[in-house]
Formats: sequence, structure tokens, C-alpha cells
Amino acid sequence: MSKQSLPTITFKKRLIFLFLIISLSMFMLIGRLAWIQLVKAEELQQEARDQWNRGITVSALRGTIYDRNGRILAGSATAETVVAIPRQVEDPEETARALAPVLEMTQERLVEILTQQSALVYVKRKVDEEIAREVRMLDLPGIDFAKESKRFYPNDSLASHVLGFVGIDEGLAGLEYYYEEELKGTDGRIIYQADARGIRMPQGIQQYMPSTPGLEMVLTLDETIQFIVERELNKALLEYDAESVLAIAVDPKTGEVLALAKKPDYDPNRYYDYPETSWQITPIFATFEPGSTFKLMTLAASIEEGQYNMNESFFCPGHATVSGQLIRCWTSDRGGHGSINFLEVVQGSCNPGFITLGQRLGEEDMIKYLHAFGFGSRTGIDLPGEGLGILFTPEQMGPVELATTSFGQGVSVTPLQQVMAVAAMANGGNLLRPYIVKEFRDEHGNVVKRNEPEIIRQVLAPETSEQVTWIMETVVQEGSGLNAYIEGYQIAGKTGTAQKVGDGRYLAGKNIMSFVGFVPADDPQILLFIAVDEPKRGPMWASQIAAPIFRNMMVDILNYLNIPQQAAEEQEVRTVSVPDMVGMTIDEASAGVNNEGLILKIVGEGDVIARQTPKPGALVPIQTNILVYVGEETMEDSEEVLVPDLQGKTLREAGEILSWMGLKLYPVGTGIAVKQEPAAGFKVNVGSTVTVEFNSPVQ
Repeated sequence: MSKQSLPTITFKKRLIFLFLIISLSMFMLIGRLAWIQLVKAEELQQEARDQWNRGITVSALRGTIYDRNGRILAGSATAETVVAIPRQVEDPEETARALAPVLEMTQERLVEILTQQSALVYVKRKVDEEIAREVRMLDLPGIDFAKESKRFYPNDSLASHVLGFVGIDEGLAGLEYYYEEELKGTDGRIIYQADARGIRMPQGIQQYMPSTPGLEMVLTLDETIQFIVERELNKALLEYDAESVLAIAVDPKTGEVLALAKKPDYDPNRYYDYPETSWQITPIFATFEPGSTFKLMTLAASIEEGQYNMNESFFCPGHATVSGQLIRCWTSDRGGHGSINFLEVVQGSCNPGFITLGQRLGEEDMIKYLHAFGFGSRTGIDLPGEGLGILFTPEQMGPVELATTSFGQGVSVTPLQQVMAVAAMANGGNLLRPYIVKEFRDEHGNVVKRNEPEIIRQVLAPETSEQVTWIMETVVQEGSGLNAYIEGYQIAGKTGTAQKVGDGRYLAGKNIMSFVGFVPADDPQILLFIAVDEPKRGPMWASQIAAPIFRNMMVDILNYLNIPQQAAEEQEVRTVSVPDMVGMTIDEASAGVNNEGLILKIVGEGDVIARQTPKPGALVPIQTNILVYVGEETMEDSEEVLVPDLQGKTLREAGEILSWMGLKLYPVGTGIAVKQEPAAGFKVNVGSTVTVEFNSPVQ
């Protein structure tokens, strides 16, 4: 090969190499273009759309909550939320200065919001219509509005503990919290096109993606029954100056909750004005020593185990000694019940008699029935925060613990556990799961989910249930439940008075008064439980406080439900002779009328009764109010007297009380006394006039 051919060969190799490089580059470019056009096209197109598209969230309407009859308990409405598009805000300082007084926000905070590095920011959420109108009139660049859902409760505080409330974005208490996923719905969006600076394109495409509302919720609650219950609880709270009062009403055949309330309560429309403790659902959360209403469990277990004979004789000396420990009966100051039978043990709520029944059951069976009735475990109600209660373990259950458990001391239960245990005694022996939501419906009214009655277990034989019911009827007809009696109806019930526990001991003067009963006894339609926590006025007996509240509620509930009076022979009005109580202490007088069907109304400060009306020996119908004045006698020649506390008294009672004191009444309104002028304890001249406002406190 000549020397001249070498450069030619080298040049050709270089051309070939260059060609290969160019070909490879072209192939890679074509491949990349194909990858972008064919494989990544959709993804890149979406990213491009995202760069020029902006969106405003459209909140879903929260599902409406109805009572069992279709009446709205919680609803939703659209509300305006002020939003900002920071890139469109021309002058953040000036914009903040204009918005600050309208939105009641600091200018500094607004500048901080308006200068955020975000496509869209919330300025103030869910503002009133008037505020939204004022912001619109300012016509500020970069300030816009979004539609959101705002919760409202048309009945204010009615059923507030059940319903709960909604914060800015989610349910925070009650059913609103428990069923958040079902109620909240799915948000929609308004999408519009904007340029690189975030400014909306005048001719840009705008798209609306609608929201999906939450499911509608139908409760087992009955708004009217709930109203009746809350009205009477408010009256009781005022009359007895209690720490709190509560009630639960259920259908004992199904477990449906018809009413559930506690006072004091709160308005969920303004939940932020109340302490967090006000939001707690006390009837299912709080635990307490049940006292005598718990004796029903011991009674039912004893009958089921063949350990109870109502005609068997028993002697109550006023106490029982167990393992060297003296346990008193409430009649101990009067020497006990004396010689009675076991039916009278229940009617008179005799502690030693129930201790005997508990001993016959034994520790193992007592614990077995405690758990069978649902104590020590959650009922499974569809509400948040349910309590467990506290029971003795088998290792802790000794003779003394067995004795105290048999009459309701030493154990801790929730009101709802107590209710469902008694429901099992009323419905033939089945322990049911309580529930408060009946069904869910979609926006078209179609039922998508429904709760049905659920039997957890059978606790008692039907025959046992019938016998317990009959015995409970006698308690209302002849025993401590006489003040719950309603003419023409068979009512089965039981009173309960329990001391509260604190620092490991029972607290003097701090009691819980309760009553549980169901109507009609032979075909129960409604079961109602009442508890009054720490009443500071009135006799400290459940027969005097809780039983009359039960009756007041049940009379109106039975009328509302159109439950007819049961056929019975025409009976004369039951009357009782008023005992002479002058000189007695309040406790002595209360014990004396405990089973007599009289209701003491106490006036004044002190413990010894100085006056009473009606007079001793008068024949009056059962459930008559007996006004008693405690304290020093008002002397006829006294020039000044202390104005008595008239809160919770009727017009007639207030007039009678003031006349005792030598004072005159000027009434305003009707109902019960809610305000007075001069105030209680104020010293005035004899013959002065006291202005009293009467009303029916609902809120």
C-alpha cells in the first residue's frame, strides 16, 4: 500500500464514525420523541394542565340528622369562606388594612396570610353573610370566595350530648364524631385556568366538579320525648339545686334509645363558649355506685336460681353483721323493718334482706350474673366515650364485698348499663345492645344501612322476668315507688339512693337519687331511668326526688305515645292522712313518708320542721305536696324577716310560703319560680312584697 492511500483510509473511517454518531443521535432523538409523544404524553399533558389550572374546594354538605319521625335535629347550609390567591394580590399591606376591621383580624396576621407562597390560601372560613357582603363590596384583587358547609342545630341545646358538634372541618363530639365518615361526604372543586402569575385567564376553561353530600342519618330518638325529658330535668336542676341530672329512655323490647339527656348541657351552635367537660356524654360515660336500683339484679338472680320465696319470713333489726362488720339498713335509726316477708324486703328496700339473698347466691353466682347482665363491659352503643364501670374480681370478692354488692354498694356502673340490665328484666330476659342510629340514607332517600335489634344473650327465663316485673309493680303500688304511680297504668319500678364516694370513703350529704321503671308493666313500651346528682335542696330520698320526676315525665310521654290506660275497675281516689311532722328533722320526716305517697317540699334554712301545710290529720290524695318550713318560727311581732328561696316552687306554694313569713306575693308569668326580687336571704320588713317570675325553664 502506498503512503498516499493511508490518509484516504483514515478519512473514510472518520466519516463512517461520524455517520454512526449522527445516526445514533438521531435514533436516540426519535426514541426520546416517541417516548414523550406515545408513553409520557398523558402524564406530561396533565402536568401542563396542573401548571395553568387552579382550583377552589367546594365543601360537601354534611348529612342531615333526623329524629325517628323525620324532624331535623342537625342540618347543613352553605357558608362563604374568604380565600386569597397571593400572586393576584397587588398590595398585601393595603389589602390587609382593608380586610382587618371587616374580618376582625389583625393586619399583621392578614399580611402573613396574603404573602404565603401558595396558589390559594384560606383567609377566614365560614363567615356570616353580612361579612361576606362587606368583603365583596371592597372588590380587592386576589380576594375570592369558596363555598363550604356550615352545621346548624335548630333546637339549640336539645339532645346536644347525643348530637355533638362539628368544628371547622370535622365532627368533634357525639354522633358527629362517631359517624364522621358517613356524614362528611366528598368535596368537589371549581377548576379554572390561570397564567404563570396565577391570574385567571378571561377566556380560560372553567370546570365544576360537584361535591357528594354525606349520608342522611335517622335516629331512634324521638324529639318530643327528648323535649319532655329535658324540660323536666331543667325543672329538677333548678328545684333541687343539683350538681347535675340525667335521664335515659329506651324501648326495652328493641334497645332503641328514645331519649338521652343530661343537665347542665350546652348549645352545639356555640360549643366553644362551654368548657370541654360540658361535652361529655355523662349517661354513658360516668360511673357511680347505683344503690338500691341495683337490688333488682340480686332479686332477678335469686329468682332465677330458685333462692327467692316472696312469702318467706324475715326479720330486719336495722343492720346485718358480716365477717364482724356492721352494715346498716336505712331504717336502722327506727329499729329496722322488724318482722316482714321477702316481698316486703323488696318493697321496703331492706339492706339486710338483700344481703341474705346475696349470701344464698354465693360469690361465684353473683359474679356470673353481674357479667351476664352486662356490668363490667361496654353495652356497644354507637356513641363515643362509653365507660366500663368497676366490679370486684373473684379474688377480691369476699363475704363483705358480696354483701355490699347485693344492695348496690362497692360496685360502679354506668347509667346505660343499669338501664339495659333492667330492660332485660322487662322484655322476657334478653340483654340487648342499645343503639341510637336507626338507618342511613343517601341523597336520593335510599336506605344504605340499617341497624336492627340485637340480642347479646338471654339472662333470665321468661317466667323470672314476669315475676320480677310483678314485684316491681308492687313497689310502685305499695312501696317506696308510690310517688311514681300513675292512675290507670301498670308501672314497674324501683327507687335508689346512693352515697357518693371520694378519697376512699363515703361523702356525707352527697347522694345520687335514682329511679328506674317501665310502662305498661305487662307490655313494656318505654323504660325510663332518672338520676339526680348531689341535690342540695329537698329531702335526700329517691322516693321524694327521683320518683316524682319520673312520674312528671311519664305522664306526658304516655299521652304523647297514645298509650291507653289499662282497663280496671273504678277505684276511689287513694288518700293518706298527713302525719304531724312539726318538731321532726327533715330526715325523720322523709323516712316517715317514704312509703306513704307524700312529697315533702322544704322551705327555709335548718333541719327541724317548724310549720307544715296541709295540717296534721288532713286526708289528702297520694302524691300531695306537703310544704314544711324549717328554722326558727316567724314571730308575729317581728319587724324584719329573711326572704325565703322560692326557686322551683309553684305559684300556690310560693304564696303559701310568703304568707307564713308575713310577706306578699306579686307573681309574673306561669310555671315554676325561676327568679325573685328581693333575692333569697335578703332582710325585709314584714308586709313587704316579693316579686316572683314564674316560667318553664327549657334551656
